[in-house]
Amino acid sequence: MIQDIDYAVIAPPLVVAVTGVVALLADAFGLPRRAVGWVGGAGLAGGLGAVIALAGGDGRPQGTFCLPPGLRAGGPPSCSYVADDFTLLFQGLVLAAALIVVLLSLGEITGSRLPAGEYHFLLLVAVTGALTLAAARDLIMLVVALETLSLPVLALVALRRYDGVAGQAALKLLLFSIVATAVTLFGVSLVYGVTGAMHLDRVAAALARTPADLEPVAAVGVVFVLTGFAVKVAAVPFHFWAPDVYQGAPLPVAAFLSVVSTAGGFAGLTIVLVVGFPAYASTWGVVIGVMAAATMTLGNLVALRQRHAVRLLAWSSIAQSGYLLAPLSVGATDVRRLPEAVGAAVAYVAIYTVMNIGAFGVVTALARRGSALIDEYRGLARTDPATGMALAFFLACLAGLPPGVMGLFAKVVVIQATVAGGMIWLAIVIAVNTVIGLYYYLAWAARTFAPPAAAPAAPAGVAGSAGRPATGTTVGTGRTEPAVGLAIATTLVGAVVLSVLPQLVLHLRLPVAIIPG
Repeated sequence: MIQDIDYAVIAPPLVVAVTGVVALLADAFGLPRRAVGWVGGAGLAGGLGAVIALAGGDGRPQGTFCLPPGLRAGGPPSCSYVADDFTLLFQGLVLAAALIVVLLSLGEITGSRLPAGEYHFLLLVAVTGALTLAAARDLIMLVVALETLSLPVLALVALRRYDGVAGQAALKLLLFSIVATAVTLFGVSLVYGVTGAMHLDRVAAALARTPADLEPVAAVGVVFVLTGFAVKVAAVPFHFWAPDVYQGAPLPVAAFLSVVSTAGGFAGLTIVLVVGFPAYASTWGVVIGVMAAATMTLGNLVALRQRHAVRLLAWSSIAQSGYLLAPLSVGATDVRRLPEAVGAAVAYVAIYTVMNIGAFGVVTALARRGSALIDEYRGLARTDPATGMALAFFLACLAGLPPGVMGLFAKVVVIQATVAGGMIWLAIVIAVNTVIGLYYYLAWAARTFAPPAAAPAAPAGVAGSAGRPATGTTVGTGRTEPAVGLAIATTLVGAVVLSVLPQLVLHLRLPVAIIPG
């Protein structure tokens, strides 16, 4: 009755978790703050190496924490942790994005005097949760992984202990997380009550033969579980926490929330719906479709009125979550299209990760020079051509315009998947929202090429607020932190490669191993 553990299969999250403890102890024993950051980066690189090693195997899914033979009832083993192509792809994305976040964090830790050991420990524990979330194949592990991702982020947001804005942001995130956890656990309890199973393959088999009188209970449980993950990806109407939290958190933490946390939440949502609840695809497909349409529309419309760079990226991230969710809606009309639809969504996640974390990298670099408002980016391409051109390219990718055509191809693939699945109305909503998004992305990019505005004369003896330039001035002058510059350059290379060779990710297909039947 003892489960075997394959340590090679769980190597990516294990390496990252151990490194988190090492980083905490290294700081306690007096290792320089910047060196602690490099320890965290080394652990993430080691986890990425473990993912690459697993991907280079024979291609067959590998599982661990499986049911002992005596409990299999003659069927295939049900495992709580599975490393297949889907898992390894998401783990690779999460680790690569987390490496960029660590680079962005080096200057933040020095400038804000954040505790380096606690910061990297919490960051790496959250990454461990995201890695486990992509591999979880039972409801208990999904919930535990989701909380392992969520709770450290709460502490990261509030880590600037004497910042009232950060405290308010953390409180808002805490309240939403508590509600999401309660709803998710209630949904899990309903599903377990109907099926008597926790492993997703067994849950799927039991839901397929649910008695008619229990079908409403099962449907409510499925929707409640979906709701918990919807909070994590900031889908409407569970998005209210995102703008304030992004603005109140340290910028690298906001980048982590936008990219790593969203990718992990989406991976968990995809697994639980596609692997565990395919019998109720007609129910959750409709919910996902409506949620996706509302999320992208509200996100884009509110982003039109934003003047603060981080808040604009926050609302843009909400809109992007709508695009991510849209392909999953085809379960409402044709469950056979799910492999193709999920492949399109996974491709969009990969492209979104690159272009969004690149934009956050530029904003982080300029925030160190005092930038906060979009109007303060005027003339950036003239005063700092490298940073200005990088920002313009990332915004072009987000808008889906040349030369950043990878964003355009990603949206085309998503629209194609929804049309093929019979969700014509949702494809139209996506197209309309793509046009709406063009305005605020292009308006921001245009400011970087506009002539720098002259700073209005301040009254004698009056200092600027918080040392920040007056609205309308440019912050292009100054020196970019080397680690932040490396992060921007690395992300820019990835964006250029995917714009030239988008087929590297656009033709992804979900492995048969996690598609029931």
